[in-house]
Amino acid sequence: MSFSREWDERYQENTHMSIWPWSDLVSLVMRHKPQEENFKVLELGCGAGANIPLFASLGANYYAVEGSKTIVKKLHQQYPQFKGNIVSGDFTKDIPDEKFDLIVDRAALTHNDERAIIECIDVCYQQLEIGGKFIGIDWFSTDYPEFKKGNEAGDVWTKNNFKEGNFADVGKVHFSDKAHLLELFKKFKILNMTHRVSTEEIPNSYKGLAIWNFVAEKL
Repeated sequence: MSFSREWDERYQENTHMSIWPWSDLVSLVMRHKPQEENFKVLELGCGAGANIPLFASLGANYYAVEGSKTIVKKLHQQYPQFKGNIVSGDFTKDIPDEKFDLIVDRAALTHNDERAIIECIDVCYQQLEIGGKFIGIDWFSTDYPEFKKGNEAGDVWTKNNFKEGNFADVGKVHFSDKAHLLELFKKFKILNMTHRVSTEEIPNSYKGLAIWNFVAEKL
């Protein structure tokens, strides 16, 4: 299974428990979602369910594949209306046999190596409706300082064994530049792509947070 045991351990420790929808994801979803209610959306690696309230408020038919059994049990209790649609599995390949209008990923698929990411994108392409969209949020950029750290893990884009910083003890981390992202999503039409480099000043001084956000459409 591509999902790393490190993330299940983090959830067992009640860390990385984000509970509010990510603003970048909200913005792109509102711009690119279908107009009608009850559209089908799949979230890859939903984590602690930060984005579920957004899709529930939109009347979406929400599905998620999450690698951590620990967090899925909690989500079944918190969102019983989606219990049958939120499953534990390897989201790089075990995607529900449904046709989706929207597939979203916020920094989940990027914790896999290149081979697993390519396999997942291929499956997502198959499971999207014509005109359906893949929204990627917080895909790590090669401008991230950590790209030069860690150990290579199977390919030149993927690193692991980070001992400190944002990626400590989370397993594999995949980084991309523009050309790499375009190659990964070459079957799609890229509707929007943003590269963001930011510096945190308070409470910690950290320079170099670098991420990609993008929207890719199946033609």
